[in-house]
Amino acid sequence: MGTESMGLRESKKQETRQLISDHATRLFMEQGFEQTTIAEIATAARVAKKTVTNYFPRKEDLALDHHEAFTATLARAVADRAAGESPLSALRREFTAAVETCDPVAGFAGPEFARMIADSPTLSARLRELHDLREEALAEALAAAVPPAHAPAIAPRAAAALLAAAHRLLFQRIQELTLAGESNARISAAVAPEAAYVFDLLETGLPTEED
Repeated sequence: MGTESMGLRESKKQETRQLISDHATRLFMEQGFEQTTIAEIATAARVAKKTVTNYFPRKEDLALDHHEAFTATLARAVADRAAGESPLSALRREFTAAVETCDPVAGFAGPEFARMIADSPTLSARLRELHDLREEALAEALAAAVPPAHAPAIAPRAAAALLAAAHRLLFQRIQELTLAGESNARISAAVAPEAAYVFDLLETGLPTEED
């Protein structure tokens, strides 16, 4: 098979995958995730039920189909940071840009999508799992970076736990404001200074009672 034929075949597979995902998301929003069946999704997309499960082994991945990009986001920011830039600075810069552009990966996915997740115990549990996987990937990226002198073995995991917790909090904040009916522009304006405060805490440490 030639390169062109392989490219066309891969393109067709991506189109089919996106078609299935689009129909699944629409049905989930209309009917609820728990109430929608794989058979209904297959019928809507005009494919076989087995085709759906071949592309999406887990039903949750039909709704959270960008999960791989989500779990890799923080680790990639650390790995791709500029020379001399600290992991914290890189993560702060990346999150600030995500808020400015209302990036869906940061939580700007719209009220229907946010409600779909909030109303589904299965999707809520999967999202928590994805946050955990993102933290693990970040810990691996930090471990690959040059560690501070005399840092204990737990240092990369400790840093990842703190950084991932901050991102999880800010993601939840964006979802909270989305469900409250705020526009992306208003959410961005509200979250930008809150994110600055959170990252300042990470840089300087939590204040004491005397501060």
